[in-house]
Amino acid sequence: MNTPAQQKVTIVDTTLRDGMSSVSHQFTPRNVADIARGLDRAGIATIEVAHGIGLGASSVQYGFAAATDPEYIRAAVDAVDNATIAALYVPGIATLAELQTAAEAGIGTVRVAVHCTEADCAEQPIHWAKDRGLTVMTFLMMSHKLEPEPLAEQAAALDSYGADVVYVVDSAGAMVPRHAAARVAALRQAISADIGFHAHNNLGVGIANALAAGENGATFIDGSLRGLGASAGNAQTEVLAAAFERAGWDTGVDLYPLIDTAEHVVAPLMSEPQIVDETALVLGYAGVYSTFFHPTKRAAKKFGVPTRDILLELGRRGVIGGQEDMILDVASDLARRTSSHPSVGPGAE
Repeated sequence: MNTPAQQKVTIVDTTLRDGMSSVSHQFTPRNVADIARGLDRAGIATIEVAHGIGLGASSVQYGFAAATDPEYIRAAVDAVDNATIAALYVPGIATLAELQTAAEAGIGTVRVAVHCTEADCAEQPIHWAKDRGLTVMTFLMMSHKLEPEPLAEQAAALDSYGADVVYVVDSAGAMVPRHAAARVAALRQAISADIGFHAHNNLGVGIANALAAGENGATFIDGSLRGLGASAGNAQTEVLAAAFERAGWDTGVDLYPLIDTAEHVVAPLMSEPQIVDETALVLGYAGVYSTFFHPTKRAAKKFGVPTRDILLELGRRGVIGGQEDMILDVASDLARRTSSHPSVGPGAE
């Protein structure tokens, strides 16, 4: 295990991508510029910007954004002096043509996200991006679904394709610190690339998981201001900076401008606080993808069944990102089961 003293950790901010989910993807380019400017002043070196699901996701299925990805990217690029602007690329949602447009708009980093068992799907976009001089960070989404050793094998494939950073991604917020520690430690033994960790806070341990990841070899840690993000949100950037500093790490971040941006720029744009409500908690407990949060609530209302029962069944079936259609299938099945056997149906929320 690494000793945090004298070690450096790079905090990557994803308020303007994952955090988009908390505002229904409705940040305006001006909002993006104001937030990016504050993050840059605080010393955040990489700022992720795009629709909440990633490039090319503005749609009926995932929700329409207030502006296009290139408009968001250009607004951020024009607002910063030092930070690199990154965008999330999910094969099957975005195309290389959309990634090209993002590169022309000014990104310097692409974050290629694949399910934790499908590293091979990242090979083409990694090669494409490296050939064009982009830094490549890669995401192994839903990392809790693989034990440390097989997850490290997937990471090794990403490393072999040329990824600069390989992330353990707790997409469901299903991990506790020992899970994060074990997976990062396994990757550290298997790859030469840098390791990152992306926490969701469904079980309330996002910061603790990030610290455990750092102590076991992760040097890139994701956060979002005020904890914005899908379902219960992400590890909170300003809290991450304070916690890592208190633990003896060099973050390269100026804490007070970071807090000021969270308090005076982001907070006024929030319609409600980012909290761990019942749906977010059960989502993490069941190990279901965080972006299922709002669709599950809508399905529960439509079919008159508890959200927790839908989520637990989705977890039992092992659904992953991209299988949002299963939410309606499960809700419909539960509703039929309840109407056929009302005396043994699920309890009300």
